[in-house]
Amino acid sequence: MFAANVWHWWIGVFLLIGSIGAVASVFAGYVAKVSASRYPNRRQRQALKQK
Repeated sequence: MFAANVWHWWIGVFLLIGSIGAVASVFAGYVAKVSASRYPNRRQRQALKQK
């Protein structure tokens, strides 16, 4: 029974790391999307001027 307890702890650690990574990537994607629309790069500014 001791091996089952240790195994569950490792599954929990991997799930925790994966969930933290998923939340961080969603947050980083949101920040990148919002800042890209707020501060357009040169190509986006030129495209807006031509319209």
